[in-house]
Amino acid sequence: MSYIYKRTPNYYETDMMGIVHHSNHIRYFEESRLAYMRSIGCDVAELEKLGVIIPNVDAYAKYFVPVRFGENVNIEIRLTMFTGIRMEFTYRVTKENGDLAAEGHTMHCFVNSDFKPISIKRKYAEYYNKLTEILEENV
Repeated sequence: MSYIYKRTPNYYETDMMGIVHHSNHIRYFEESRLAYMRSIGCDVAELEKLGVIIPNVDAYAKYFVPVRFGENVNIEIRLTMFTGIRMEFTYRVTKENGDLAAEGHTMHCFVNSDFKPISIKRKYAEYYNKLTEILEENV
């Protein structure tokens, strides 16, 4: 199940060429991931209160066409890998005219407050089940 996050770039996110700086796409990925997880009842802030931290361990973006200040974009996000210990999201950033601006992925793991890997399957089955429900295999 994919999720669409809508975003309009701010002026401060652009570079001297008048386009959204490439590093901001990674920020857009994070914004969309947090919104997606919140929408399915897996609020990251709530998980952190339980002692579950979800660090980003890998991020990748490929750029196709520039996005400029004020251009609306849609960020389509999918959970494409989930084991209960690790998960991967993929992203597609498209402009209003349908042009693909960027795509990428982020990889995350679940750790406790000592940054030791944990599986959420047993202790946090509710969250495990919610994430399993949106997993898109073989995408």
